[in-house]
Amino acid sequence: MQSAMIVLLGIAGMSFGWFVYSKFIATKIYQLDPDFVTPAHEFNDGVDFYPTNKYVLWGHHFTSVAGAAPIVGPAIAVYWGWVPAVLWVTIGTIFFAGVHDFGAIWASARHQGKSIGALSQEVIGSRTRALFMIVIFLVLLMVNAVFGVVIAKAFVTTPGAVFPAWSAIAVAIIIGQLVHRNFKLSVMTILGVIALYFSVYVGSTLPLELPEQMFGLTANANWIIILFIYAAIASMLPVWVLLQPRDFINGMQLVVGLILLYGAVLFSLPDISAPAFNNQISENAPSMLPLLFVTIACGAVSGFHGIVSSGTTSKQLNKETDARFVGYLGAVGEGSLALITLVVVSSVALAASPEAWHRIYDTYGSAGAGTFIQGGAQLIQNGWGLPFSISQTLLATMVVLFAGTTMDSGVRLQRYIIQEWGDIYHIPLLKNGIIATLAAVICCLLLAFGAGGASGSGGLTIWPLFGSTNQILAGLTLLVISVMLIKMGRPARYTLVPMVFVLITSSWAAILKLIEWYQAGNWLLVTIDVIVVITTFMVILEAASVISKFRRDNQPG
Repeated sequence: MQSAMIVLLGIAGMSFGWFVYSKFIATKIYQLDPDFVTPAHEFNDGVDFYPTNKYVLWGHHFTSVAGAAPIVGPAIAVYWGWVPAVLWVTIGTIFFAGVHDFGAIWASARHQGKSIGALSQEVIGSRTRALFMIVIFLVLLMVNAVFGVVIAKAFVTTPGAVFPAWSAIAVAIIIGQLVHRNFKLSVMTILGVIALYFSVYVGSTLPLELPEQMFGLTANANWIIILFIYAAIASMLPVWVLLQPRDFINGMQLVVGLILLYGAVLFSLPDISAPAFNNQISENAPSMLPLLFVTIACGAVSGFHGIVSSGTTSKQLNKETDARFVGYLGAVGEGSLALITLVVVSSVALAASPEAWHRIYDTYGSAGAGTFIQGGAQLIQNGWGLPFSISQTLLATMVVLFAGTTMDSGVRLQRYIIQEWGDIYHIPLLKNGIIATLAAVICCLLLAFGAGGASGSGGLTIWPLFGSTNQILAGLTLLVISVMLIKMGRPARYTLVPMVFVLITSSWAAILKLIEWYQAGNWLLVTIDVIVVITTFMVILEAASVISKFRRDNQPG
């Protein structure tokens, strides 16, 4: 019964965010203009800039920002207890993530669809731009390298997800062609979702596996190479060919997945096995403060969202007024996924008793996406009566498809960053889409196999940096939006307050991790962490100087 109360209160809070708070932000703060000519129309090239139906664009944005993170983060963070995790997800979605994602789309659209790093030059200064783009590239490198490992591992451990994951690409290409030829979107959506779920059924009965050794590499390593070859090709295709339809269909299948999970909770009313606050923390576990706020990023607020919002989403915005639907409602969708993940990993569907739950969560980081898949499959079986094997394949496919769409968008975004560098520093070679894509993929593979050897898991080497670096990026994105609002003479406290909170908690976490890595002699992580922390303080000082100068120059008299 506790689980149903968590769900109902969480939905009520997020409904307030969408119907009340986001409307206030849209009309009073960002002041959206339905007549503003968006970059999608101004620079329409049919490849990256392309005016898009807001429902399709929501699907792209939602699945690109979601990935596996709103599942993995909450599944780990519930270790400290379900109450702090639920509060951070709910409050973060309403007052942090929605404003951040929505604002990044709006700010980028107002600056020719530039990435948040590139437009920071116009808002703050050229030095800020250079520093900002370094942090953005690092975050993208981490995301792409690690998600390659995550998907490959899922293919190896859950071979039933292989067929539906690759079938989704074929379905998306067909849907994209038909929608581009003005076939009715609603009909295509229904057919696409049916085809996707049929492939899930086929996958559950027809698991596909690579040989344990091929070309001198393990199955896991071969999958990583295949995934990056696919991501390179996908990132160069026009957005309407694969990116939009794939993300939209994946978004719809997530909606179905959420209905199944939320419905299962309301039908079976499972009790909660996890403690409200965990008092059995292991000695070597990190402190909840500030680590909770960087462990749950996607699902509360995440800097990666700002990269997607200002990277791909803003270039496809049909009307400026669509930014609220795409950005804020995308954050609500992700918060809903994080919330149900917390219920799944806290309920008796995963562990029948508090003692069983503590055996699963015996140490920090002992649970993750696999815990969600197992618990969620059991919950769906209890609530809807679906066989466990089909439920398990369905959820594993959902995780893989989400990670895949994020990887698709991530490689495309890396290409944008490299092309922007080519433009900024007048290097014609880097402006070429093929060269920029190859450079992006090579960087990811060098990290994967250079740091990880033949396993290809090198992305995991620097992944411990992701939590704090990603949240620092969220704070810096809110900083750019705040400076932009101040220069426009609009109230900035609705972005400044979240910015201050996020920068304090993420910088605190980064410094704590820096001390830990210094004591352990991990000089690679120490070096990168120092660069990120110094970069952050330099950007903050630069922004403070710009705000101070602006206010002096605009004083009355």
